[in-house]
Amino acid sequence: MRAAKPGRAQRVADQIQRDLARLIPLEVRDPRVGLVTLTGCEITPDYAHARVFFTVIGADPATATKGLNAAAGMLRNHLFKMLSIHTVPTLHFEHDESVERGFEMDQLIAKAMKVTKGEQ
Repeated sequence: MRAAKPGRAQRVADQIQRDLARLIPLEVRDPRVGLVTLTGCEITPDYAHARVFFTVIGADPATATKGLNAAAGMLRNHLFKMLSIHTVPTLHFEHDESVERGFEMDQLIAKAMKVTKGEQ
């Protein structure tokens, strides 16, 4: 049995992310899903499951997560037609909170800089 190519799982995850970024605006008609930006994709070593991280504008993150997970089967079916791999993973969408944490950190740094400069 031949060993898998190094980095193949990451390349597959990146391709899934790119394809989903094209598919979601075109195929998902669920009003719960607002303007979605995919921020990452992690795939299990056996390619059975993929965690897809996203941020959303114009919708509640929890509601958008429910809408995207409801459309996951349909999106997986489209991916199956687009990808040439043996196993297309089951999709699990998760809201990416790192962007909001980054904005909070920026605000804290700006506040600290004002205090340091004596502006308060």
